[in-house]
Amino acid sequence: MLPEEIADARQRRYNGAVAYLRKPHSELMILRVKSDFPRPAHRAGQYCSLGLGNWEPRFPGCQQEDLKPTDESKVVRRAYSISNSILDESGNLIDVAATDHLEFYITLVKEGLDPTKPPALTPRLFMLRQGDRLNIGEKITGHFTLETVNPGDTVLFLGTGTGEAPHNYMIWELLKTGHTGRILQACCVRTKRDLAYYETHQRLMKQFPNYQYLALTTREVEPVGQKVYIQDLIASGQLEDRLGEKLNPAKTHVFLCGNPKMIGVPTKNKETGEREYPQPLGVIELLEKRGFQTDNATAKQKGNVHFEEYW
Repeated sequence: MLPEEIADARQRRYNGAVAYLRKPHSELMILRVKSDFPRPAHRAGQYCSLGLGNWEPRFPGCQQEDLKPTDESKVVRRAYSISNSILDESGNLIDVAATDHLEFYITLVKEGLDPTKPPALTPRLFMLRQGDRLNIGEKITGHFTLETVNPGDTVLFLGTGTGEAPHNYMIWELLKTGHTGRILQACCVRTKRDLAYYETHQRLMKQFPNYQYLALTTREVEPVGQKVYIQDLIASGQLEDRLGEKLNPAKTHVFLCGNPKMIGVPTKNKETGEREYPQPLGVIELLEKRGFQTDNATAKQKGNVHFEEYW
């Protein structure tokens, strides 16, 4: 596309701007976007889309992309869970109503799972700078919310990588509304540098006695302190030890977000009609064997295990 065509496309197709951008490292970022339209009403845990035109530059070192001429003028979009930094610069809980942006927690995808489909959006998002324009969805939606949680319930947030994003927003909501039950978040990443909100959670634990954060890594022990996968944390009993109580389906809600292999959503066998758990062992199988019930979107049934899969 010619420069004047690109300028025109940006003018017509973009409806938001980067209000804030922080990169803990070159492949991880916290992004805040201010839309040209009033921010839609929404609940913690929901998501909306971000988009950029195929004419935008891509981050160096990513899987090569070979666009057809007819695709060059298209906008590529993807849904992202809305995050929350929880604390403001003064160390108080953020007054979300007084803000005008949405926050996103994004990792750079350099290669597609399908070799024929290189990642289209994140290599472009990682070229953004503060003030740059982009497309943001006008609708915020999703059922991964706290609507079935009672004030005294124990709430567990188990995630991998940027799957922490909606959990951060839900933790903000629980703390802001004075939740009295125990709240524990465990986030599993490769290394400590992949925990962009780590310091925030350390401050939260000092301010709120009912909140606990477990930083788990798979490729290092120090300085985080524990090298373990979430499934192992549950199966070994370590999660209950850290929580200080047994996993009780009658008063506990579990929220899962991130790697589908960690979550382990069962499927129905087409021949027998029976539910089958995927391998390797996922968290849903571990919890259902302990009496928990997973949400069933098809039957519109809410349980006490809620999940949002990434990729």
